[in-house]
Amino acid sequence: MDDTIRRALRRGTLIDITTTGRRSARPHRVELVYHNFDGRIYLSGRPGPRDWYANLVANPAFTFHLKRGINADLAARARPITDPSERRSVLEKVGEAWGVRDVERMVRSSPLVEVEILDEAA
Repeated sequence: MDDTIRRALRRGTLIDITTTGRRSARPHRVELVYHNFDGRIYLSGRPGPRDWYANLVANPAFTFHLKRGINADLAARARPITDPSERRSVLEKVGEAWGVRDVERMVRSSPLVEVEILDEAA
């Protein structure tokens, strides 16, 4: 992986992701913030159902689009995090980054995936 991309992935920022629609099979692009905690990349969001999350559960392959400081389209795979203790551990950090106090609500109903970047040629 290119060093500039590796450096860019170390900091969380705004990105886009393109998922495959679970019913339409069409590409869907959405803007999100990603987080990097201890070298692991996560996507989350406000509590409640999210189409991007449902799409990733149905089809974990997606494109991770860096767009701040560097432009790169990276092949990626999502791993939905459903284990309550793992969710709590990650979402406590997300909540701290966002200034959210009700972490329990996030643990109950926020989307959460770990991202694996597959694009070794990037």
